[in-house]
Amino acid sequence: MTSTDVSKDAEGSGPSGYAAARLRLLTEEARSGPPRRAALAELTDEWLTGLFAAGAEGLRGVSLVAVGGYGRGELSPRSDLDLLLLHDGGDNKAVAALADRIWYPVWDLGLALDHSVRTPAEARKTAGEDLKVQLGLLDARHIAGDLGLTAGLRTSVLADWRNQAPKRLPELQELSAERAERQGELQYLLEPDLKEARGGLRDATILRAVAASWLADAPREGLDDARRRLLDVRDALHLTTGRATDRLSLQEQDQVAAELGLLDADTLLRQVYEAARVISYASDVTWREVGRVLRARAVRPRLRAMLGGGAKPTAERSPLAEGVVEQDGEVVLARAARPERDPVLPLRAAAAAAQAGLPLSLHAVRRMAANVRPLPTPWPAEAREQLVTLLGSGRPTVEVWEALEAEGLITHFLPDWERVRCRPQRNAVHIWTVDRHLIETAVRASEFTRRVHRPDLLLVAALLHDIGKGWPGDHSVAGEIIVKDVAARIGFDRDDVTVLSTLVLHHLLLVETATRRDLEDPATVRSVAEAVGTQGTLELLHALTEADALATGPAAWSSWRGSLVADLVKRVGAVLAGDDPAEPEAAAPTAEQERLAIEAIATGSPVLALRAQTEPPAEEQSPVDPEPLGVELLIAVPDQPGVLPAVAGVLAMHRLTVRTAELSALDLPDGVEGAVLLLNWRVAAEYGSLPQAARLRADLVRALDGSLDIAGRLAERDAAYPRRRGVVAPPARVTVHPAASRLATVIEVRAQDAPGLLFRIGRALEDASVRVRSAHVSTLGANAVDAFYVTGPEGAPLPGEEAAAVARKLEETLRG
Repeated sequence: MTSTDVSKDAEGSGPSGYAAARLRLLTEEARSGPPRRAALAELTDEWLTGLFAAGAEGLRGVSLVAVGGYGRGELSPRSDLDLLLLHDGGDNKAVAALADRIWYPVWDLGLALDHSVRTPAEARKTAGEDLKVQLGLLDARHIAGDLGLTAGLRTSVLADWRNQAPKRLPELQELSAERAERQGELQYLLEPDLKEARGGLRDATILRAVAASWLADAPREGLDDARRRLLDVRDALHLTTGRATDRLSLQEQDQVAAELGLLDADTLLRQVYEAARVISYASDVTWREVGRVLRARAVRPRLRAMLGGGAKPTAERSPLAEGVVEQDGEVVLARAARPERDPVLPLRAAAAAAQAGLPLSLHAVRRMAANVRPLPTPWPAEAREQLVTLLGSGRPTVEVWEALEAEGLITHFLPDWERVRCRPQRNAVHIWTVDRHLIETAVRASEFTRRVHRPDLLLVAALLHDIGKGWPGDHSVAGEIIVKDVAARIGFDRDDVTVLSTLVLHHLLLVETATRRDLEDPATVRSVAEAVGTQGTLELLHALTEADALATGPAAWSSWRGSLVADLVKRVGAVLAGDDPAEPEAAAPTAEQERLAIEAIATGSPVLALRAQTEPPAEEQSPVDPEPLGVELLIAVPDQPGVLPAVAGVLAMHRLTVRTAELSALDLPDGVEGAVLLLNWRVAAEYGSLPQAARLRADLVRALDGSLDIAGRLAERDAAYPRRRGVVAPPARVTVHPAASRLATVIEVRAQDAPGLLFRIGRALEDASVRVRSAHVSTLGANAVDAFYVTGPEGAPLPGEEAAAVARKLEETLRG
């Protein structure tokens, strides 16, 4: 039988009628969400029932069954149709013909089909071998044919699932964990898979399966709503893309948000994250309960034998804190606890759980949330101490904090938390939402509490340093205002409030200054010292800086950044101790620099040397993944125009990342005539090994004499880079910082990082006839922030109008 033969309308149930009705349904603006999904499932049922009836005339012992998402009636616009043709093993030839009459029309419409033809025994056997099949059959729903056959399969499948649950649930949990490892956590991903990521639709389905086992049940509050939200987003994603996809890509998020009537893509992501958080928390609680039940089942027979079949033993309860005990591997409330009379109890229970490395019982959290009472303002000392203890407990803090947040207790104690809760961060460097980043920073800061004199201030600053991201404007400035109020409410005195607000206002100061400014310039060090104020605050800010960067993501911290920050802290500490930083003097050239310079004069061409930097990170720094500090590249070249862009271009061609760059004229020994530029740069390979010095020198010679088309080569490579459709980088921005140095004019460039960016900047500065003393290059994800210390031809800072003109010209060049 051909596809054409079976596609003809059969008694009014043909594909054309169904396709038109389906299209009308999907384009109705008045109907969306669960009503549309139910209507689409009902419409599909009617069509398939017609196909079945036309092909099964006179055939008995056969039924058509919807399984999986279709069985649940959750048909998104591009969902697969999961169908099982169930038969009693009678006329196999007739059953095969019936299958053709159903499958081919589905395929002809371009609908995805997951189909099978089995007897009940075959279906049960396959389910016993394949968990995915088992889960699909748990949602089996009769469409047409022999209702008794379908009902018998449902009954037997559920019985099998419940009988085998002690064996199959651990297997299912392991598969879920492996999937989460591959797909990540939905509540933190910028481009999440709505189905497969942890906390997505797959986990919501698994929770239904666990409940069907009768072994454990998920917390139901909010779960149905979370599932509905994710399904609504998937519907909108299918409609806007026209594809069967579960991946919410960046370029589709604005359209999906508009389809759902939401303000913007951030609002969309926040709703997705909130739904995923509900499902993830329910999964954690459910799997914990499964483990507890299975452990109890394994132990109970032995206990009964030991007790001679007597009364059921009572669970042991070990006290942890006032009103808080441990029972069955969880933290629960003591029998005498009265949360309605003890407003500190939630913080005390949370601190005790985190300190013990145990989860908070769901029942305990809900009881405390239902009876929570407001704390007085300012908080009593015990409440503040319990909060600090919770924050200082390390990794267990995360799970305990999530349990409190799931029941609204965090926003009860810290109302400002609501603005950062589930807030996405559209920055490739950040791997967490704002709220989770704050908790991760506290976890990291707990590792540094032995380094500072006030660990309580460090931990609270870590928790609140980005609290201003929920408000418009500079989040550090907004955060300073919020923290003054929060810290006073928590019960810190005036001096401590001042320190905390300073830490929040300047939490980016050290890393930005260390990577973007000349640390040899006294103005740089003095400006930081004035902002920080005291040695104690500097010590706290150093630890907060590192904790913040480590909690941001792997691209935000390295041995190189750590060494720069430590150097800056040392210099600022000296100023705060009373030392006055001296104006930098031109260092006498080293023997190697003199040798290179003399060789450059003698040959009339550039000479270079590569030397690996092997210094370990400072001892006071926390351990990070080993990373070389880079390679020192020394270049001596006879003074001539175009040196900076030529060197930057050659390095870009060889995929070398520039971290710092210093350029200076070298005084030659007596008797040696000529002028030599010395470039002392630190570079690192993007990937692979470093190129040979001879190759770099050969290309540099060609670049300086004009025979190497650097711009063309870099343009070819740039064109080959993959581009995300619909993602447009913001335009470059160039600013002048006139007070940053007395020795030079500081021009800062913020732009999208790309191969040859430093080459383009260098060429523009060369065209502007300014001299670059040093460059400080910083790249975070796709964003480059580069600072250039420039002077006029005579070595003096640029006048204000001239500096502004150079900045405008550079900005035009980068935007062009």
